[in-house]
Amino acid sequence: MIDQLIQQDQELFLFLNNLGNEYWDAFWLTYTAKLHWIPFYAILAYLMFKKYNTKMFVLTLVLIVFMITFTDQVTNLFKSGFARPRPCHQDGVAELMRLVKSRCGGAYGYFSGHSSNSMAVAIFSGLMLRYKYKYLIVVLIIWALCMGYSRIYIGVHYPLDVVSGALFGGFSGFMFYKLNKYLHSRFTLVKKQS
Repeated sequence: MIDQLIQQDQELFLFLNNLGNEYWDAFWLTYTAKLHWIPFYAILAYLMFKKYNTKMFVLTLVLIVFMITFTDQVTNLFKSGFARPRPCHQDGVAELMRLVKSRCGGAYGYFSGHSSNSMAVAIFSGLMLRYKYKYLIVVLIIWALCMGYSRIYIGVHYPLDVVSGALFGGFSGFMFYKLNKYLHSRFTLVKKQS
């Protein structure tokens, strides 16, 4: 069963990865680079700042830092625990794929940190801002799914790595959103009582 799933995952990866061509390579390389998204993150932070007072905004930013750290560390635990090679390190796959990046990355790829982090940010931010920006969560989820696809396109993750990362990131983003909501209500209650 597991062997069949892994084989299907490899076949789907090769299909999706080989759909790419040199005309789109620069776009997906740019898309997948985290640093290029700093202005986008700054806009999300500004929208959250407009929603809260300074203390609550700082609390939310601290929670976002913890959320990203949490998803990163769990991702690293899964990578070392499962020790599943990235496609670009996998014999029988590496010879048949397109590696768009200049280097393959770490040895193991299950599950995708890019996918988990971006989906966590999408769910957390989308839920926080959904009352003012109704369709923002849809836009953010599409953005996160494209981030996951970019990892397949450039040749560093299998589809299962991306889907697992997105599911974990979505769960993480939802739980941290709930924690943020709880802490905000506690701080508001304490403020009213004092």
